[in-house]
Amino acid sequence: MSQKSKIYIFIDEETVPVAEVYAPVNFELDTRKLVDGPHTLKIVSKDPFGKEGLRIIPFEVRNGPAIEITGIKENAVLDDLVPIMINAYGKGDSANFMIEGSETPQGIPWWVWILIIGFVGWAMYYLFMYLFIG
Repeated sequence: MSQKSKIYIFIDEETVPVAEVYAPVNFELDTRKLVDGPHTLKIVSKDPFGKEGLRIIPFEVRNGPAIEITGIKENAVLDDLVPIMINAYGKGDSANFMIEGSETPQGIPWWVWILIIGFVGWAMYYLFMYLFIG
């Protein structure tokens, strides 16, 4: 009889384990075979004397194209016309990075406008001081 614990690895509510291995083990979970959404990784270990241990780890898979929405938030109360921009982009693969469509265009933040107005005001003040007073 082996003196190592046997490990059974299950995905979601499957009755057949995806792997039966002896401890210790390194395991790569291929999420490309799973649909996007919530899943659970269930690990059952059985020691040489027949005692069992259980560990359940919830996780979420997000392999599909990312969806970015600007102009509406979840549970928002809306009226009149609402401009909405929707962008969906895939992650590609690790060998190639897709620049086209991988970022969602956004407006300039308000604090950048404040900095620009402050800098232009400061520059005009010093220009005025230099030309007319100094």
